[in-house]
Amino acid sequence: MQVLVTRSPEDAARTAQKLEARGHEAVLAPVTRIVPTGEPAPAAAYDALIVTSAHAQQALAALDREKPVFAVGERTAEAVRTAGFAEIVVAAGDAVSLSRLIRERLPSGLTLLHVTARHHKEEPAASLRAAGFTLLPWQAYEARAVERLPERAAEALRSGQIGAALHYSRRSADLVVRLAEEAGLAAGLRAFPHLCLSADVAAPLASAGAETLVAEDPSEEALLRGFEGLSRPPPVLHP
Repeated sequence: MQVLVTRSPEDAARTAQKLEARGHEAVLAPVTRIVPTGEPAPAAAYDALIVTSAHAQQALAALDREKPVFAVGERTAEAVRTAGFAEIVVAAGDAVSLSRLIRERLPSGLTLLHVTARHHKEEPAASLRAAGFTLLPWQAYEARAVERLPERAAEALRSGQIGAALHYSRRSADLVVRLAEEAGLAAGLRAFPHLCLSADVAAPLASAGAETLVAEDPSEEALLRGFEGLSRPPPVLHP
């Protein structure tokens, strides 16, 4: 089966390898590319770091490696380790578990530096502020949108070759819907199921009329388990 993968190029390549190991062909259609924003890190003092994506790895080189780090999941934690940090606490892969972990481990009133993207969600910052923490957001990188779908992906949509798609972020799902509509390929995007990391990721696709399935937990392994289940009903996913 050919599977549409719309992640940024570095992430898409890793996903392609996992799909190919399962006997499927990835059709790569990155709708964003990760670039530094050039924004300087806040000068204010902070007590701990929050890192919500492995894309922050390059930015971490400018920070104090003695500070404790709270990472959203294992892959992000590995990027933090590679950047030279030793004291890392790892959440379960989503913002809710990350916020809960920080509130359990740290007293309120501390200042937390959140290394994040230019386009980011309210959590975990909103709940942490509500719990009495001071958040210093540093928008160190951004997922910059591409102007059009890659030609191979557009042709695969046009000719009905895609059997399923994998989606990892709300923004990339929004973008692929918009780019498909601009290319006159909205009907092609609705012709197969879209496996999504969360209900939030699935929302723009569902609004566009596509069939969406949500992984049982916010990890790539859960997403891929669900994908494999498409070939042997009932799938290991919930709508």
